[in-house]
Amino acid sequence: MRALFSLTLHALLITLPLFAVATAAATPEVFAIGTRSFALNFEVGTDGRLYQHALGTDGDRSKPSRNDEAYPPAGDGYIYEPALRVVHADGNTSTDLLYTGITRTNEAAGRELVRIGLRDPAYPFEVALCFRTHRDDDVVEQWSEIRHSEPGSVQLERMASASMLLPPTNVTLTHFSGDWADEMNPVSELITPGTKVLDSKIGVRAHQFGNPSFILSLDGPATENSGRVLAGSLAWSGSFQCAFDHIGSRVRVLTGVNPYASTYHLKPAETFTTPTMIWAWSNNGLGGMSRKLHAWARDFGCRDGHQPREVMLNNWEATGFDFDFERIANLFEPAKQIGTELFLLDDGWFGNKFPRVNDGAGLGDWQPNRRRLPNGLAPLAAAAVKHGLRFGIWIEPEMVNPKSELFEQHPDWVIRQPLRELELQRQQLTLDLTRPEVQDFEWQVIDGALGVPGVSYGKWDCNRYLTQPGSSWLAADRQSHLWIDYVHALYALMDKTARAYPKTELMLCSGGGGRVDYGALKYFHEFWPSDNTDPVRRVRMQWDYSYFFPGMTLASHVTHAGNRPLHFACSVAMSARFGMDLDLAKLSAQDKAVCAGAISAYQRIREVTHLGELFRLERPHDAARGALDFVSPDQARAVVFVFQLKDGDAAVVRPQGLAPAMRYTVRELNPAPHRAALPQEGQSFTGEALMRDGIVPSCQKSLEACVIELAR
Repeated sequence: MRALFSLTLHALLITLPLFAVATAAATPEVFAIGTRSFALNFEVGTDGRLYQHALGTDGDRSKPSRNDEAYPPAGDGYIYEPALRVVHADGNTSTDLLYTGITRTNEAAGRELVRIGLRDPAYPFEVALCFRTHRDDDVVEQWSEIRHSEPGSVQLERMASASMLLPPTNVTLTHFSGDWADEMNPVSELITPGTKVLDSKIGVRAHQFGNPSFILSLDGPATENSGRVLAGSLAWSGSFQCAFDHIGSRVRVLTGVNPYASTYHLKPAETFTTPTMIWAWSNNGLGGMSRKLHAWARDFGCRDGHQPREVMLNNWEATGFDFDFERIANLFEPAKQIGTELFLLDDGWFGNKFPRVNDGAGLGDWQPNRRRLPNGLAPLAAAAVKHGLRFGIWIEPEMVNPKSELFEQHPDWVIRQPLRELELQRQQLTLDLTRPEVQDFEWQVIDGALGVPGVSYGKWDCNRYLTQPGSSWLAADRQSHLWIDYVHALYALMDKTARAYPKTELMLCSGGGGRVDYGALKYFHEFWPSDNTDPVRRVRMQWDYSYFFPGMTLASHVTHAGNRPLHFACSVAMSARFGMDLDLAKLSAQDKAVCAGAISAYQRIREVTHLGELFRLERPHDAARGALDFVSPDQARAVVFVFQLKDGDAAVVRPQGLAPAMRYTVRELNPAPHRAALPQEGQSFTGEALMRDGIVPSCQKSLEACVIELAR
């Protein structure tokens, strides 16, 4: 996927004389950009402007109006929400964009890069609308590139990544809101006249209250298996805006960087590249949309997307901040005994003058605590490896506690507003990544932790957002660059990390769902969806994340949150990337057996759940249960998950995606102790019969779960 939001210095801009623009406009063109199942249709008008036909109205060949401009600029006739607003070097606040041409480049089989040129007839100011199409996945990546050769800087006041036109009636928007430990709550509503805005203005942990992913259904409320559905996901970890502008004749969708407080001064001969907007289309409802987006994500949206994930044990629930070498080392043998493959040492391993014994001190001082780890991290990692476990480490390189040596030495390194009292969150501040010294420091932190011999996993956390967005590094007239340059520098660090440590697995974390997007995820293997690990809440939350992200990228850990039965918690975690956050020494023999059985079952099925296709069967929201299944690419294996949320009847669950003529043997994996066996245990059926007649799961009571393997 294209590197996001880069500022690339071009040695030479293509400078077209004004008459060339007029000549291009004199020859109208009609063309399409598309995939196997859908197309974006464009037309060059007699006025030289580029127009788009509303998605889903391919037969509409009426004369376009200014409301149909593909990328409408502000200040010269267009009166609705613009895609672009510019203040030119001479102070002119109007822009006009005329079509200059289109280029198509085949990048690989089924993948094409399309660039559409636009140019202001009065200024040497250009925009390229860029599309990368993935034919078989029905996925399109879209972004814009803005450049100029005016005599001075141009102010970019609004710069959308994408501008998409939809028909004006019967369009339903589904978006997701929440807060810490309550992420990803779905809201569906009909788009009506006016402007609906989804946005974030908090910069760093930008997705805490809302996610930059949404679903548009062109045929009323979306269903799993029918209807035309378009998913949108903005690959951007900073402040974002998604605006849905219903202007009567059309609905325009505008996505990109939030223009709030983000004026960007673009120098001559520089290119401003917007974040990438990812679109996924389905003619067959939400299920088809997700399966296509997941296939794209395994190829382009995350690291090692075709490698199943191993079982992790985190020490946090067992020890919190209270541990030393022996306390951690004593966790390795019990972890290995139940089948764990990876151990993660969480927060609290660093800080000397200000030891990290709670969350009020030590952030920024990334030297191992001499009292807890007198010989550093390497002996601990070696002890884990000796027990047959991989070893991982937690870091939060972007943050600092005021109570730290780093802050004592460099108080000017933090993001803050002058003349204002420091406003803390989780007793910490954010380091200013626009400052080169901070970039170097954070790389030293990352390299110092991941470079320890034996470390093969890293958890990158980020536990606050911005409320005092000021930089002592940026000039007074460039403070609005902070929101953008911070993310640009963050991606450079993430990219450097992924390149330097190609075999190190990385988790993207931000106190839960505060940073969940494909802009960052492409440098990571998985993300932490929420600090809420109550499996009842996770059933619904993971369902909603699955619209956009494959299960292998959703870290799901077994904990005691909510005091739910351990078998239920294990079953929920098995449907995503399985992990554990338990004190194994305090588990009963029966609970240890449940965990060991779940780990063994997960290892048996993870190639199916991680690399196969997802079918969401029964929506768990306000329902007695939830159900889903995964089917291997060759359809020879499938795994069905049933999560009973309330007491219910023994209703059948009907899997989907099976090969109708193939025979499958039914087996329950890791059945709950003292529960009756699956009625169809060990029997064989055709895929057609299973999809038609269903399976009677062994769970009926609240907080019971059933995991069923179907194998050829």
